[in-house]
Amino acid sequence: MNALRHVDLTKVFLVDIETVPCEDCHSKLSTERQALWDKFCGKRHQREITEGKTTSELFGNAGLYAEFGKIVCISVGFFRMLPDETLEFRVKSFADDDECVVLKGFANLLDRHKPFGDLRSRFPGSSPDGYFLCAHNGREFDYAYLGRRMVICGISLPPMLDIAGYKPWDLPHLLDTMDMWKFGDNKGYTSLALLAGAFNIPSPKDDIDGSQVGEVYWKEKNLARIVTYCQKDVETTARVLLHLSGQRELWSTVQLTHMPWPDVKMQVA
Repeated sequence: MNALRHVDLTKVFLVDIETVPCEDCHSKLSTERQALWDKFCGKRHQREITEGKTTSELFGNAGLYAEFGKIVCISVGFFRMLPDETLEFRVKSFADDDECVVLKGFANLLDRHKPFGDLRSRFPGSSPDGYFLCAHNGREFDYAYLGRRMVICGISLPPMLDIAGYKPWDLPHLLDTMDMWKFGDNKGYTSLALLAGAFNIPSPKDDIDGSQVGEVYWKEKNLARIVTYCQKDVETTARVLLHLSGQRELWSTVQLTHMPWPDVKMQVA
């Protein structure tokens, strides 16, 4: 794929985030926040309201929106060449009930790496030897959500996510496997599971899917299960990226390493 001709796999951070509603139910919100959610639903979920759903019932969707959700897990994967010339794919997760801890850990990682940009790039701090982020539907969801929640937490935006006000073509360091699969066709949404299936890659949704994350977090209180699910998404996105770049055969030779969560800091060679 021509769009990936300049991408060095060992300079790509593959990312997935898991988000949940900021509270376990609508009634836990403050009176002011309840009113804001109700007004928001009147515009964003007008059809469901018309069909008889209440704003309380719709609060299960709050994790989709940075204003009413929070990030409980960020999983990151990257390729690196080992001394014996084996290609390793290493996966690390930042996960905690305290969202600001999660975001700070991820921001610290990104702060150490400048974004990719060619010599004509208008994006501050970018460099031809810089790094990329890659996520499935990242340009419409993950990247903006991460930036917004960092601002809410009072965390300084790392250069790779300080993207407000820029046009998509100013941000070549932000890769999106779903965007690449569109081939200019903007009529629909292709899920990661669907694209993986088209490429004969095992589905990452063999335990839970995104619609169940909030319940697993708030009712089961099983953050470890969410971390496992998030890491599977990262591995699948990596395989999709290899397929799109014409290097699908590499995965069979890759050494997959899961770094201990949450105690070990991520190191990039």
